[in-house]
Amino acid sequence: MSLRSLLFAPGDSEKKLAKAAESGADCVILDLEDSVAASRKPVAREMVRDYLKAGTNPKVEFYVRVNPLDGPYCLADIAAVAPAAPKGLVVPKANNAAELVQISHMLDVLEAEHGLPAGGIGILPVATETAAAVFNLGSYSKDTPRLRGITWGAEDLGAAVGASTNLEASGQWTSPYVLVRSLCLFAAHASGVQAIDTVMADFKNLAGLEQVCNDARRDGFTGKICIHPAQVEVINRAFTPSEAEVAHARAVLAAFAANPDAGTLQLDGKMIDKPHQVQAERIVAMAARLAGR
Repeated sequence: MSLRSLLFAPGDSEKKLAKAAESGADCVILDLEDSVAASRKPVAREMVRDYLKAGTNPKVEFYVRVNPLDGPYCLADIAAVAPAAPKGLVVPKANNAAELVQISHMLDVLEAEHGLPAGGIGILPVATETAAAVFNLGSYSKDTPRLRGITWGAEDLGAAVGASTNLEASGQWTSPYVLVRSLCLFAAHASGVQAIDTVMADFKNLAGLEQVCNDARRDGFTGKICIHPAQVEVINRAFTPSEAEVAHARAVLAAFAANPDAGTLQLDGKMIDKPHQVQAERIVAMAARLAGR
């Protein structure tokens, strides 16, 4: 998984599904949860299944956000869309890795039943939307089945704890949500998967979005979820290494390759060591993946 932009699209809107697929987003999340009314969920399942089977736009990875596991719709969602082989499922209000194991078992059966590659459907949990979930971020690991990334959510968590707001007047997260964001970041990297930043609801504030994305990438996030096609270009640009970054990273790697026994080196008048080499490897690998997209 190497996704910069993940754009939500309501699963019961043909117009918005088509628009999302042509937005330039690396991933489109076909939504069966919050953007679909209860009365429309059966219709949305059929529309999402048919849309996936049509195989539109091979350059885009399609995930499906199902409803929460502890609610009345999740099993029907999975049974309807899994045979159409989405790239993955987004699981909201995930409380711990054990819930992903349950869903993985369901997918095992459906993949075998429909002749799909075993393990081909990944899982991306929204892993902070309940108070209990915050304490279980450490349950995810490299052994969590089908785990493709970890993202976090602030709105449902704020509602769960009765917060009047989760944003400062400046637009920055209040301290409890800064903590949750950080825990999500470290949980993802500890599990060896992508750390995906949450949505910015103020979709018209593209200048603010650019700053938020730059901060997220600086901290170690590798992509961001969005809710409007206008946000996609900003996100893609922010999470794409610049030519200067790639050139510097290659120079770092070349310096260590020429001095394999060195622990520290000088490059452009500055000291570099193992962490710089690791970061350079990550940047070069990311650039290569994006070039091949």
